[in-house]
Amino acid sequence: GATPVTIRGKPILPKTGGWIAAFFIFGNEMAERMAYFGLSVNMVAFMFYVMHRPFTSSANAVNNFLGISQASSVLGGFLADAYLGRYWTIAIFTTIYLLGLTGITLCATLKFLRPSQANCNEVSLLLGNCEQAKSWQMLYLYGILYITAFGAAGIRPCVSSFGADQFDERRRDYKSLLDRFFNFFYLSVTVGAIVAFTMVVYIQMEHGWASAFASLAIAMAISNAIFFIGTPLYRHRLPGGSPLTRVAQVLVAAYRKRNASFSSSEYVGLYELPGKRSAIKGSGKITHTDDFRCLDKAALQLKEDGTSPSPWRLCTVTQVEEVKILLKLLPIPTCTIMLSVILTEFLTLSVQQAYTLNTHMGGLKLPVTCMPVFPGLSIFLILALYYSTFVPLSRRITGHPHGASQLQRVGIGLAMSILSVAWAGIFERYRRNYAVKHGYEYMFLTAMPNLSAYWLLIQYCLIGIAEVFCIVGLLEFLYEEAPDAMRSVGSAYAAVAGGLGCFAATIINNIVESITGNKEEDRPSWLPQNINIGRFDYLYWLLAVLSVINFCIFLYCAWRYEYR
Repeated sequence: GATPVTIRGKPILPKTGGWIAAFFIFGNEMAERMAYFGLSVNMVAFMFYVMHRPFTSSANAVNNFLGISQASSVLGGFLADAYLGRYWTIAIFTTIYLLGLTGITLCATLKFLRPSQANCNEVSLLLGNCEQAKSWQMLYLYGILYITAFGAAGIRPCVSSFGADQFDERRRDYKSLLDRFFNFFYLSVTVGAIVAFTMVVYIQMEHGWASAFASLAIAMAISNAIFFIGTPLYRHRLPGGSPLTRVAQVLVAAYRKRNASFSSSEYVGLYELPGKRSAIKGSGKITHTDDFRCLDKAALQLKEDGTSPSPWRLCTVTQVEEVKILLKLLPIPTCTIMLSVILTEFLTLSVQQAYTLNTHMGGLKLPVTCMPVFPGLSIFLILALYYSTFVPLSRRITGHPHGASQLQRVGIGLAMSILSVAWAGIFERYRRNYAVKHGYEYMFLTAMPNLSAYWLLIQYCLIGIAEVFCIVGLLEFLYEEAPDAMRSVGSAYAAVAGGLGCFAATIINNIVESITGNKEEDRPSWLPQNINIGRFDYLYWLLAVLSVINFCIFLYCAWRYEYR
């Protein structure tokens, strides 16, 4: 049932799949990530400077865009595993993504879709004296932004799984190939991010917003063409029918037989189809385990069930084990939500920090919006050195053939994220005190010439290391551990955790603002528009404490988990 086929459902040809097919898929992911990060880094500034929205509401809108694009990824995974297959899901949603990017480009191009820029300078922006965007203009922008998020949601859970599908499970070096594939996959993600934080920012500064957003749409169109050109080379997995229906059938069948006993005289055995073929298309059989014994009652075959039982009354062992696996996987991606919270906060708050710092590097002045490129550069460097440096060193310590197991890598990433946010709190405290001491308290858009923005590189590099270990390890873990016919849903777990992290960041910011600020007493919150009178350092320390608690929970979950 898990045998790969061609796009027409026929046996695959000898020269399909492998690294050549994977590289066509890398191109699609690179462009998608370029568009995703290009929007995330530019949209806050676009809403503030062009649509005249307050900085806080602009940042929250972008956080919601990031959250929706990731949290709704489970829909793309469901469609791929149930009905469309991964190829057609990617094909449909990349087209939706391209339409969304085109709509955003039109918003930056056509004057009637944005408010007038006449007599609007930085002082007017800060005082709120610029012409406000009309409600229908903001409705258009939000609508087209969330269409783009919807397109990204359909792609994200499928691309990594579809790329991994290109390798033959029967090869002896399959696990090694899979390990390298996920590292190269995240390398393509990183290259897309670096391009977004450098070239797209440069285009925006030199040629304007319309050209910047148009470059993202053009890149997406080219990547779509490359993806479709590779069609004859791809290996496909048949969709196995609705995974939600199979999960529901297990839960209903287990409930209906909740009072049945394994020692009953009516007990026949645990139900499974005879032979090698699984009842689930696109899946091999899964051996019975003793976890979640209450669910085994869904496969409890009694004499009264007869020879052709309803799947809502009797399920196969494989179907029950699918549900068990999904439940066992759940705690691990849940523990990565805090990493996503930190990444989201860095993406928006560290830009505010950089506005107050000197961004000169020798004779070169880097734009503030280019600062998030440094985590990408650190990721690029780490991935380049991963097999030559980290794997041999860690292999000596752990004895693991790949240097560290998937869960060990996730744990290393979470530990590095704690160091990153702790350093961010230390430096922000120093930066704020420096601003107050040297008379910059109310000059938050003026760079302090004697305090370099490159102190931010420490937190950027640490969070880059955290991403490499945590996200790559998590993607590989979910692909290998998920049931054959639910691998897109399994990959969607990682994206959903990322999306929930974006929403959690917005919720934390709103709670912090409401608790710490009081307009009647003229007391600013920790997160005011003027960063120099705020307490970003307190927020970073709060995130550090939450991350430590989260890390302890992860250690317990990882200790309890047994690999398939």
